[in-house]
Amino acid sequence: MAGNMTLAGNSEFKSWVSQLKKDIRHAQVKAAIKVNTELLRLYWRMGADICEKQKSASWGDGWLKELSRELMAEFPDMKGLSYRNLQYIRQWYLFYNQGNIIVQQVVAQLQKGHGQQPVAQINEDVFFSVPWGHHLYIISQCKDVNRAVFYLNKTVENGWSRAVLLNFLDTNLYERQGKAVNNFNKLLADSQSELAAQTLKDPYNFDFLTLDGEYRERELEQGLTQNVTRFLLELGTGFAFVGSQVPLQVGGDTVYPDLLFYHLELRCYVVVELKITKFKAEHLGQLGMYISAVNHIKKKPTDNPTIGLLICKTKNNVMAQYALESTNQPIGISEYQLSKLMPENIQSQLPTIEDIEATLSDIKETKDFKKG
Repeated sequence: MAGNMTLAGNSEFKSWVSQLKKDIRHAQVKAAIKVNTELLRLYWRMGADICEKQKSASWGDGWLKELSRELMAEFPDMKGLSYRNLQYIRQWYLFYNQGNIIVQQVVAQLQKGHGQQPVAQINEDVFFSVPWGHHLYIISQCKDVNRAVFYLNKTVENGWSRAVLLNFLDTNLYERQGKAVNNFNKLLADSQSELAAQTLKDPYNFDFLTLDGEYRERELEQGLTQNVTRFLLELGTGFAFVGSQVPLQVGGDTVYPDLLFYHLELRCYVVVELKITKFKAEHLGQLGMYISAVNHIKKKPTDNPTIGLLICKTKNNVMAQYALESTNQPIGISEYQLSKLMPENIQSQLPTIEDIEATLSDIKETKDFKKG
């Protein structure tokens, strides 16, 4: 007993045990990823075989169901061999092979058809590391491969859970990413300009707020800071929250920008100004002054130039672009969307992954899989 008590208080022993625990968890994660990767590679080969047999074999209707019965009987403890999942495997394989697009070393630079854009890039290891449930969500809500590959890459880059992935699918992140009106190409270095443009969205989705009816800019700002975790998720990877209404001493006056962030990849401060009205050209003057103040007071020599983000209720894109031409500060202009929070009784009725799978199965069984 005495020996155990001595060990319990021994810092060297506790440190060693702590490191062992970290090593075990790391190994568990790597093992889980390897298992998932090998499973998806198996699914891919099965999808190719199923599609090939469907073209060449003359076994009549129902052979896919019979295949499922045979496999489930042979491997009773293995999930994923049901008739429904075999249908999904076939659908998944066909989706990423439309127009002769094949997942090989990289899904990239292959034309979908004459005059169409090449497919977005994705590494083979990334493709097969995404969990199967995530793949089902993506192919159920994406009609083209470019959109799907975008969500696959983002899932791996950011470690998205199914819930987070579904949120960004529902809020059309692919269509919003990099769409803010900006003047970055004129005022920032090429490498900084492209990354800054891709970092901003239009519109921003603030559906997680509970604001209703008439509200003031201060209430919008407070709602975002009180839900800063959700707000950071919506802003995207790399944003670190510095503060709200951070005081900046400018001569004998003090100014207070709405929200101040630091972006870890852009290596610069980001000043966010909120407007609950339609965009007006005069909004840029105030934001431009805040940017200058941050550059003089906060910016370090190793930091890149501060950028501004004006988020307003609505905007005229042409007016916004014209206004940006008159400023010498790098600024992006976006809108925000705000809707009422869903009542709990409605939230409780939202479909689960199992519900979605069942619905997909019913639809596909009557349409796409009659030949199976």
